[in-house]
Amino acid sequence: MDAQGRGRAGDNNVDPADQWVFDPNTGNYELRIDPAGQDAARPADRRTAGSRRARSGGDTDTRPLPTQRGRRGEDADADERAGGGRAARRSAGSRTASAAAAGPASRRKRKPKASGKKKALYWTAGVVGFVLVAGCGGAFYLYQQLNGNISKVDVGVENDAVSSGPVNVLIIGTDARSGKGNAGYGDAGSVGHADTTILMHISKDRTNATALSIPRDMITDIPTCPTKQKDGSTKRIPGEHGVRFNTSLGQEGRDPGCTWRTVEKLTGLKINHFMMADFNAVKELSTAVDGVEVCAGKDLNDPKSHLKLKAGRHVVKGEQALAFVRTRHAIGFGSDLDRIKMQQQFLSSLIRKLKSSAFSSPGKLYDVSQAATRALTVDTGIGTANKLLDFGTDLKKVDIDKVTFATVPVLDNPDDPATVILNKTAADPLFAMVRADHTLAKGKKGKGKKSAPVKKAPPEQVRVDVTNGGGPIGSAQETVDWLQNSKAAKLSTNAGNAPAKLATTRLEYAPNQADQAATLADWMGLPKSALKQSSHNAGDRVPMKLTLGKDFKAPGTPIDAPTETPDGVQNVNADDKNVCAK
Repeated sequence: MDAQGRGRAGDNNVDPADQWVFDPNTGNYELRIDPAGQDAARPADRRTAGSRRARSGGDTDTRPLPTQRGRRGEDADADERAGGGRAARRSAGSRTASAAAAGPASRRKRKPKASGKKKALYWTAGVVGFVLVAGCGGAFYLYQQLNGNISKVDVGVENDAVSSGPVNVLIIGTDARSGKGNAGYGDAGSVGHADTTILMHISKDRTNATALSIPRDMITDIPTCPTKQKDGSTKRIPGEHGVRFNTSLGQEGRDPGCTWRTVEKLTGLKINHFMMADFNAVKELSTAVDGVEVCAGKDLNDPKSHLKLKAGRHVVKGEQALAFVRTRHAIGFGSDLDRIKMQQQFLSSLIRKLKSSAFSSPGKLYDVSQAATRALTVDTGIGTANKLLDFGTDLKKVDIDKVTFATVPVLDNPDDPATVILNKTAADPLFAMVRADHTLAKGKKGKGKKSAPVKKAPPEQVRVDVTNGGGPIGSAQETVDWLQNSKAAKLSTNAGNAPAKLATTRLEYAPNQADQAATLADWMGLPKSALKQSSHNAGDRVPMKLTLGKDFKAPGTPIDAPTETPDGVQNVNADDKNVCAK
């Protein structure tokens, strides 16, 4: 095995491809490793002498993993190689030909064509994670090679590779200039920021996933975080208030664990693992899969990222792929939020590419796996190829149409036009939805009739008395202040404490107040179970009654996690092929 761990599988100078066979039951290539002395029984031996194409000037230690043997039109040259290895096995296969004839002619069958619905994506999350798990899932012979590629950081948290509950993976793209060919990118002299950050949530039942893009220029608080030093000691980096999110990495000596803790504080989600990559990840992965299709809704010319594309569909890879995901000046308003949309389009297309063809041969599998792990830094919980395989196997089935990319909702910062602030009204229910393990993917329509949505009343018509029946002290007045000042509901009134304590919040209203109730329920994040409609209409000036129960936390904080994507949350399904940059 050479320094990069390429080209060999074991100590007998055996070409890795000679150990690959196709399993028609799973649709995957699998490695067959027989005990010493049983080479004659290998499935590889049943091929004819005309099964390989000559490789002029090739080096067995450095060439990419060959594709599956026995393809039509391929030539033979293995007997011209140095003795031993495949030549010896071919001779052994000849000696046992009569014995092999007694069994089945071949264990290989034509792979049945999988329907689009049955195809599943082997993945963890993010650009690197998608590829790595897909690669490791079938290429476990690469353990030692991949182990040598993987970098890891001890962030003070080591979770098991496999979890029985939902899984949250933090994907970080850094703008550090380190790495071959990256001198022209990022900030000169910078140790790198959290330039692109995606929190990938995979559901407990592994049927869906939500990828939350976090704007790098969002103003937030960074908590104090412990960082491991080279001498083994721990240094605590003081937290900061009101700073850009991207400074959670690199600045002041912060490591990925600081970004990890910042995202946990922001979303309320517990992170299981992180994966971090630099500019090379996009360049190498897009090249390894022979390019990624993207769409431009107009001619794009961004002198900053050096992207030039005519309107229409294009296949990009290498430097051009990196330019695509870095572009923002040629689209939308030229903001980082527009660049996030470009990244989401690219990642969605990359997932579709991986799912459809990237692993159609061991050679391509090898290229993608190597590209992924060379660009990868992870936490110690998944810091080996074995752990990554366990991790990926656990998360291997997520259908493409159940993967949703969304952007954490933000507002313009009135104090600094170059930054944004969290839009809590939309973000809080979004985070609650993900914490409750609810999917953002739109499901199939049921056959039963759905009642027509109730028309919502305008704020000035919402008349309600608010009482506290179990919430924190002062909740009724706090809620009225919030309704009047944030929602312009001037007809809301503090009715004091409720006569009895309630376990859950309740909104009582008359049939002719249904439009008011719909508006208030949307503002408060009330579940349907909280809505109690009476049988008789109310008078014109009779208010609804909102009783805050023990489940009430604060105004604007949903009582129950929503099951539908909140208004104001930009999102796109990974299976949507009609997304184009404009």
